[in-house]
Amino acid sequence: MATNLFDLSGKIALVSGASRGIGEGRARIFAEQGAHVIVSSRKIEDCESIAKSIKQSGGSSETLICNVGRMEDILSAFEQIQNRHGKLDILVNNAAANPYFGHVLDTDLRAFTKTVDVNIRGYFFMSVEAGKLMRDNQGGSITNTASAAALMPGPAQAIYSITKAAIVNMTKAFAKECAIYSIRVNALLPGLTKTKFAEALFTNQQIYEGAIKRISMGRHAKPEEMAGTALYLASAASSYTNGGVYSCGWWSSYIVFSEARSNCATKNYHKRI
Repeated sequence: MATNLFDLSGKIALVSGASRGIGEGRARIFAEQGAHVIVSSRKIEDCESIAKSIKQSGGSSETLICNVGRMEDILSAFEQIQNRHGKLDILVNNAAANPYFGHVLDTDLRAFTKTVDVNIRGYFFMSVEAGKLMRDNQGGSITNTASAAALMPGPAQAIYSITKAAIVNMTKAFAKECAIYSIRVNALLPGLTKTKFAEALFTNQQIYEGAIKRISMGRHAKPEEMAGTALYLASAASSYTNGGVYSCGWWSSYIVFSEARSNCATKNYHKRI
């Protein structure tokens, strides 16, 4: 007899950064398991495409525009969720920013501020607002997307790695303080995954080849391979899992910086997320 531990029927799930890549994969698997999925991102057009596809496949979904780097967007998003559904069962913090790819000494204030605003402040207040709804509804699950770079900084990704490390400790702090309300908080650390977000790592052949050599499975991941663990953490299967930090396809990102130094020293890679 099949288990129903992963059944999400009747659950309301919010996935930020769900318009593509890892976030899209998580939104789809939640819908497949019966959740009503709120597909959220900065651009409504991209969200609508994913939500439409989910509904065409028999799932339940809606869209919600939210730039997690803006407090007004976060507050508006949760006001809408409260008014429409009266609760939230699942939050996946997946939206992220990594606008600068280059040497740490050349990091400018704009890149620093954007990365911190989205990856730290955004995750923090998304969790705060979600936690309030979950507290009123006797529990829920929050999953934060950190990165393998949280444990070992990636090459030319200093500020991004720093913010992802902060997410790990943020996860543990929320888990400790929110357990009393039956709110579980965990973090996932994706390894090298083929997404538009990570394109700088794939277009730099030296960095990519160096990373592959250090991945135990000898290959990069597909976005949908980051969905299964998220489903576990959102479901009843993980009812006694709290404050955990889980690596998905660990890669040792301690690539010798000198291998890519000539590229970083002569050209900084900027990416608008």
